[in-house]
Amino acid sequence: MIRTITILFFASLAAQAQSSKPLQTIAFGSCSHETDTLQLWDEIAAQKPNLWIWMGDNIYGDTHDMKVLKEKYDIQKARPDYQRLLKTCPVIGTWDDHDYGINDGGKFFPKKEQSKKLALDFLGVPADAKVRKHPGIYNSYEYGPKGKKVKVFLLDTRSFRDTVILSSVPGRRYDPNPTGDILGEQQWKWLEKELKNTDADLNIIVSSIQFLANDHYWEKWGNFPAARQRMIDLLLKTKPHNTFFISGDRHIGEVSRTTITGLPYALYDFTSSGLTHTWEEARDEKNSLRIGQLIVQKNYGVIRISWNENLPNLEMEIRGYNNNLWQSIPVRF
Repeated sequence: MIRTITILFFASLAAQAQSSKPLQTIAFGSCSHETDTLQLWDEIAAQKPNLWIWMGDNIYGDTHDMKVLKEKYDIQKARPDYQRLLKTCPVIGTWDDHDYGINDGGKFFPKKEQSKKLALDFLGVPADAKVRKHPGIYNSYEYGPKGKKVKVFLLDTRSFRDTVILSSVPGRRYDPNPTGDILGEQQWKWLEKELKNTDADLNIIVSSIQFLANDHYWEKWGNFPAARQRMIDLLLKTKPHNTFFISGDRHIGEVSRTTITGLPYALYDFTSSGLTHTWEEARDEKNSLRIGQLIVQKNYGVIRISWNENLPNLEMEIRGYNNNLWQSIPVRF
């Protein structure tokens, strides 16, 4: 017991020391099947990230049986290659539907509290953390000193999300739910306070599902247009510095961008999804906001930050096996 406490103590000190340094490399990804023998953890660790962010579908649980869910988390966490990544950088994250417990699930999933505990345990969140004391898995973290500070907002798009509307149109999964919500009032109030008070030089909003891409018929913020507009209105109201989204879920990699009147920078959504599986074959999918290419190879995302007199310049990289760089897009605020 004493040895365990000592290890946790020094791990905590290491995390605090890490959080005081400017971030230069952030890696992230989603959709990782725990039993897949070929994963990307060693390639990711080779990028020497200062932070890894899980975007959701961190395992493929899809069960109401919490014993089964825990066993799958244990398989993922025990992988030697994932353990090597854990030794290189802090790990944070949110969930999506498959690790939440049910495909495309929302607020009516009856096991969400039990599932939340397992997810936070997997992520190594301390037992006394604030996120364990409120419904949902939303949380935030800050890294770096004043002038080079990064804040990461982890959204929960499952625990409070209203019901999606199945479409009767062939080839279309969902129709918009015009009045439905994604975050729930408690999370909206938390996010508004966080965005209003952030003094970070770079703000990253983590959404398990895509925020900007709106032409496809799968899960997305656009299925709840009132919630999507509320998020835009919140950004306009709080005006946080240099803010963008990262997302997963879709088994593809792409970068979307738009301009919003009143927001002093272009808004990006960097999607990286498919750590272990992507589309079986390439196909054309419309995204009027996409810049660059649609990547269907297995991938993870890398955000490289260059601090230029406290102004962050970014490179958004989509990478894969054998150190393949599928795409790199510069972002200048």
